[in-house]
Amino acid sequence: MFYGCGEFLGNGISLLYTKLKWHKARLVRLPFYARNQKNIKYDNGFTTGRYCRVTAGKNTIVQFGKNFIMGDFCQLEGLGGITIGDNVLFASKVFLGTTSHGNYKGEMQSSPEIPPNERILKSVPIIIGNNVWVGNNASILQGVKIGNGVVIGANSVVTQNIPDNTMWGGVPARLIKVWNEETHKWELKK
Repeated sequence: MFYGCGEFLGNGISLLYTKLKWHKARLVRLPFYARNQKNIKYDNGFTTGRYCRVTAGKNTIVQFGKNFIMGDFCQLEGLGGITIGDNVLFASKVFLGTTSHGNYKGEMQSSPEIPPNERILKSVPIIIGNNVWVGNNASILQGVKIGNGVVIGANSVVTQNIPDNTMWGGVPARLIKVWNEETHKWELKK
């Protein structure tokens, strides 16, 4: 991969920052925003693109497994807690949101007459398994659990739990393909 002088210098500064502040990480590219950094846990191989933001709650943890990589402009809002497994790859502009302004299900729903910023915050954790690939501009919403070996297509909005070894895409995301253990191929949903 060829870098221009400016990007080469920027990567050098980011590498120095990484070794000083994120000891186990591979590379944290600047600018990088970490809110409540003491509650952000990561393992070896942690790598970020530029302009990424990770927010942990005061009483919740954002946990990254080994060899986690995210592209540029990713935003992980983890006030409700986020757990990500090993060998997970996020493309650019991936969004994870564990919190919503208001409650929109069940008995005690939020009134549209209350300004959104004054509505009760509802937070539910997101859990992502191992060997997951999330495409550009995908959004994963609160309370979702994603299994191992999953592929999420670009521009998808994930609103429900996803089982192991499946491929999902669309708005809202729907099942597209399933990994066949016998043929070792992705097969269209039947």
